[in-house]
Amino acid sequence: MTYNTQREKLILPEYGRSIQEMVDICVAIEDRSQRQLCAQTIIGIMATMNPEGRQQPDYEHKLWDQLAILSDYRLDIDWPFEVVRREEMQARPRPLKYPMQRIRFRHYGHLTEAFMKHLRDMPEGEDREHLTSMMANYMKRSLYNWNRDAMDERKVDADLASYTDGTARVPHGFQFASVTNGHLPGSNASKKKRKK
Repeated sequence: MTYNTQREKLILPEYGRSIQEMVDICVAIEDRSQRQLCAQTIIGIMATMNPEGRQQPDYEHKLWDQLAILSDYRLDIDWPFEVVRREEMQARPRPLKYPMQRIRFRHYGHLTEAFMKHLRDMPEGEDREHLTSMMANYMKRSLYNWNRDAMDERKVDADLASYTDGTARVPHGFQFASVTNGHLPGSNASKKKRKK
């Protein structure tokens, strides 16, 4: 008895061994017109195996690309589409550039630092005071999540002043929101925790 683990490895396992054998037979056909007809028949069978994919753009083009891959690019026919080349399939993607930025207080994150620059340049008024209060609560929660022992409202005030070059401070008499399980009370996350 021959087990599948002892047989040749499939190139595209999602199509199974039957389709792979059909493609191998198609490659071996000597008459070019017969080979072309055989390839079109195989494409029809591949399309019936995945009918929900027909709504995808370039669906037929993808099938011909997969046929080229299944034949290991040995199938000599008139391709109705320009098939993907072996070099393109094996090419490694270029590495993405990771934005390396110096963040003064890493536990607050880059976006907090960017927002603080905006807050620093805002004119005095009710909007600025409201945003300062919101940021102070957010910074308190971030500090609590980073290190519960280091969480101190005076540190939040000092960090806020440091970020804005002393132009924004926690308003006098401001009551910080209490932090529970890393979430501010009243948020959906803290309500879900309490239900459990």
